[in-house]
Amino acid sequence: MVMTPTAKELQRYAELVDEISRHDAAYYTLARPTVSDYDYDQLYRELKDFEEKYPAQRAPGSPTLRVGAAPLTEFRQVAHRQRMESLDNTYNFAELGEFFTRAQKLLDGHAVTYVVEPKIDGVAVSARYERGALTLGLTRGDGRIGDDITENLKTIRQLPLTLTGAPEVLEVRGEVFMTHAGFARLNAEREEQGLELFANARNATAGTLKLLDSREVARRPLTVVLYGVGEVSGSGFASQTEMLARLQALGFNIPEWHQVATDGAGVLAAIHALDARREKFAYPTDGAVVKVNEFAARAELGSTAKSPRWAIAYKFAPEQAETRLTAVTFQVGRTGVITPVAELETVQLSGTKVSRATLHNADEIARKDIREGDVVVIEKAGEIIPKVVGVVLTKRSPSAVPFDFAARLAELGLDAGREPGEAVWRLRQPSREQQVRALAHFASKQCLDIDNLGPAVAEALINAGYVKTPGDLFALRHEQLILLDKLADKSADNLLAGIAAAKQRELWRLVHALGIPNIGAQTARDLARHFGGLDALADATYESYFRKKTGKKGQALKAADNVVAGVGAVVAESLLVWFTDPAHRALLEQLRAAGVNFNAAADRDRPLPLAGKIFVITGTLSRPRPWFEEQILALGGAVSGSVGKKTTHLLAGADAGGKLEKARQLNIPVLDEEAFANAYLKTI
Repeated sequence: MVMTPTAKELQRYAELVDEISRHDAAYYTLARPTVSDYDYDQLYRELKDFEEKYPAQRAPGSPTLRVGAAPLTEFRQVAHRQRMESLDNTYNFAELGEFFTRAQKLLDGHAVTYVVEPKIDGVAVSARYERGALTLGLTRGDGRIGDDITENLKTIRQLPLTLTGAPEVLEVRGEVFMTHAGFARLNAEREEQGLELFANARNATAGTLKLLDSREVARRPLTVVLYGVGEVSGSGFASQTEMLARLQALGFNIPEWHQVATDGAGVLAAIHALDARREKFAYPTDGAVVKVNEFAARAELGSTAKSPRWAIAYKFAPEQAETRLTAVTFQVGRTGVITPVAELETVQLSGTKVSRATLHNADEIARKDIREGDVVVIEKAGEIIPKVVGVVLTKRSPSAVPFDFAARLAELGLDAGREPGEAVWRLRQPSREQQVRALAHFASKQCLDIDNLGPAVAEALINAGYVKTPGDLFALRHEQLILLDKLADKSADNLLAGIAAAKQRELWRLVHALGIPNIGAQTARDLARHFGGLDALADATYESYFRKKTGKKGQALKAADNVVAGVGAVVAESLLVWFTDPAHRALLEQLRAAGVNFNAAADRDRPLPLAGKIFVITGTLSRPRPWFEEQILALGGAVSGSVGKKTTHLLAGADAGGKLEKARQLNIPVLDEEAFANAYLKTI
């Protein structure tokens, strides 16, 4: 039976869509929040409740569309209504002067003004709105045809889904990018998951926009800035400055800085001002874009076969330095991924001392023919980690020999290989360091929470030969432990007690402890709640993670719905590969024989009252802070170390200090220990 909302419910729903959209614009575009995170969450929950009850009524501009849609099988290619041109680039002021000369000649000396904007190092896109609704998003492609990435663009909160007061047709153009902080966070997550790191923010952005699963895109820190238009119905705009002001009024994120100049000298001054300022921007910039301001003059100037004659990009030369590469060392991630690192003679670069730089992978070393002892050029160029650009061949020693990646691995005793088509090398068998990290992870607070088993004890256990896999922990004896330097008699008893208690931990903790690539604590919780037991998870097939969709006539469709929240194709593949490894199957049997809990049936349907909530804990409490953190995590919440715009609650004990004051300033609900226990702990 299809349920129909009342007129009052429809009116309230429309109010919610409008109010939440305004709050989103204030927070994500203007960086001026107009409501507390707690109040925002209440509105969002009310909106979701309505849409779950009346799914047919979901509005085209609903904020819930930001979470992404079902995965695509391929991107549809769509022709641009107006060609998306790319700009000519220059690195010197002489060529910039030639640009002004050509423009003045074509305009017969008519006076024009120029606008200088930052050139953001991202991926060019267009977004088309019809009657105020976002209907199409495209990549530039070859300028004439682009990929339809509409669902991916919808996940970016700085991009409005609906407009009020816009022309009948409005196509806006701009750049999708990642901030420095967002890119660093993404790479940190990938390192934790054992994945290859992105070389720079632009590569990460381009790779993200190519993902067929927009739900995965929604998890990545993309943002967008709009600075141009394509097709516009009606009279359009008279100038760049007018257009930017109008786009901002419509709710678009425009460049945070631009400057108008009346001549070439003014443009050069603006470029110097931008160069001095750009290090303070939160995102990568690699130049300045110079545009003729007046649209009538642009029409008169026209375009070449590839580029407009009314605009040019002046590229800043990246700051570089020469230094000597003394050695190539390897870093081994927790999941066995091997990353080569250049050890350098310390050099000053972009205001910091640099003694190490990434070499990315074996292919990069071979392509650039980087050899130990070479004098190399390094640069940052907007990247978080310095990179080796190339080798100064004129300064190469005759004794320098090509770097043999495989031979160095063998020399270090690392048994590693790489799958066909992969750039990364990965250990076939865990190294001692990897064993230590895996064991410490297995015993950590976020996993099986085994007291007295930190990295030092883990290393001692492995060095003594007592533990090769985490399953060996459960066979340890007191007389073995007291032989270790790290453990006294009482400490040995405590460790054994912790290991015994770990057998009865919740299933999600065990799933997280196994160290499966791409599986964090929250995904482990979702998997445990869905499958209810480790055997069911271990025996899952690809079809277990995706529900086939059928058309109106019952025919199978190519798209599929995720069965488990947060588990897309990449995560599903990681799970399937891990559980089919014979060594991992042997570990599971070892854990089963030891009596480790494999069952989560009792927790499958337990409500999570703190889902979506972010707590900060401060002050003196009756129990250690990690205990409260665990209670919050068990109820579906998250814990942050500092009070910010996204904080939903502050749990405050005695002597709370500055965090309490900041929470009050931001109108964040404050709970003391008793209020927290009464509100939430009784639900456990």
